[in-house]
Amino acid sequence: MDTSERSNAVSPRTVVMEEWSGSSLTKLSRTATITSFPSLSVLRSGNRFDHVWRRVFEAFVPEGFPESVTSDYVPFQVWDSLQGLSTYIRTMLSTQALLSAIGVGEKSATVLGATFQWFLRDLTGMLGGVLFTCYQGSNLDSNAKMWRLVADLMNDLGMLMDLLSPLFPSAFVFLVCFGSLSRSFTGVASGATRAALTQHFALQNNAADIAAKEGSQETMATMIGMALGMLLARITMGHALSTWISFLSLTVFHMYANYRAVRCLSLTSLNCERTSILLRYFMKTGQVLLPQQVSKMEHVLPIWTTGSALNGARVHIGIRISQLDESTMTELLHLADSHYSEARYIMLKRNGNISVVVHMQSNPSDILQSFIHALVMANTAEEAESLHLKCATWMDEHYNIFIQKLQASSWKTERLLSPSVKWKASWECSSSDKKID
Repeated sequence: MDTSERSNAVSPRTVVMEEWSGSSLTKLSRTATITSFPSLSVLRSGNRFDHVWRRVFEAFVPEGFPESVTSDYVPFQVWDSLQGLSTYIRTMLSTQALLSAIGVGEKSATVLGATFQWFLRDLTGMLGGVLFTCYQGSNLDSNAKMWRLVADLMNDLGMLMDLLSPLFPSAFVFLVCFGSLSRSFTGVASGATRAALTQHFALQNNAADIAAKEGSQETMATMIGMALGMLLARITMGHALSTWISFLSLTVFHMYANYRAVRCLSLTSLNCERTSILLRYFMKTGQVLLPQQVSKMEHVLPIWTTGSALNGARVHIGIRISQLDESTMTELLHLADSHYSEARYIMLKRNGNISVVVHMQSNPSDILQSFIHALVMANTAEEAESLHLKCATWMDEHYNIFIQKLQASSWKTERLLSPSVKWKASWECSSSDKKID
């Protein structure tokens, strides 16, 4: 037998192929091993329960979890689910009280009367949602933490009105309409801030997946909350004191869980307060704080106003120049011809406050720069003649360094999250005969 014949007679090699399940490289699990020799064999790993559990788990967490979401996703979702659970339990109590106040179960109640009251309640809520969006819609992005907390507090107020409605029959319509109005604020603020938080959590452009999985989590919390709420409503039926104790206890826990949830968030976007904290620290130390550090320092309760800056001064971006008095308008024209002839904004310091005139061709990065410039001016104690020059010098020397350090610390520096700028201006200097681009 020659060499070629001996090579053909060699036994075939064994080929082993493994099957793995999972969407994340660190969470893959082997489910089967296929061997080709001496005969085809399939050895399955794990058990059916593990496979079912993984499928159930994948229905509630984003694909690629935990690498596909930020580190604050899990603690936020835990506290958010707990506050949602308490909400659904209390909903059963408040709904029971509301139906009782409408007259469900009473022979004297009419279908037409109950329908009209329910319609009036819903109509008030719809109008309230539209008005709230009109006046606060542009402010929800800039203060997502605060409005998230306010939304749930307004929801608590709405439930309280429903629970009070049977106790004051003469004021029933007012109470239910006021409660519906409160919940309409909740719907708008909660939905808008949730969209902003979903974008924050998404590390792999998977915002839709995160939103879908959150829907599954909320559905599960709703079912558990409804079951517990029906049980609690059954136990406390006819016992007003027990109902109120249960409701108030759950409300206190709900507010605490919401506070803990928003405290877990480490947002990387720049709003007015976070920018003020970062700049204050940078001007003192030359370094930049991390998002996790700033999250412990910023306010989440509704006590922060977007106009606040350093040293008690307030910054107003996008003022209406036609309503300025004559002396202020003269100063504005002088500044446009001197310190800000090539800039896309103008700074005015009056009575300790900083007003920013924004150029009509300014972009989001210009708005951020103007706000930082205003904060620098608020922290600079100089005479009027040298104030603008000193602040401009600081911006020339430190602004780009500040932005680079923010970017290196994972901050998003594309824009400033603030209420929309409704008033802008354009200016032209006759000496250069050139209009600002």
